Amino acid sequence: MIRCHFARLLGERKLKIADVARDTGINRGTLTRLYYETAERVEIDVLDKLCDYFVIDLPELLERTSSTGQT
Repeated sequence: MIRCHFARLLGERKLKIADVARDTGINRGTLTRLYYETAERVEIDVLDKLCDYFVIDLPELLERTSSTGQT
């Protein structure tokens, strides 16, 4: 299972989805699906823009966990 930490990053930085959409040009629907972890696929350029925006590396945004909940 892939976990997305987009919601945590927004909370830590006190940002809204609309802020990120405006600043990055990423579709708001895409960001909403990442926030609720319902996205089935994400374009690589979207991940790259988010990493640049938050000044993080990809493992800080996405994490692969085992199906039993262990990392």
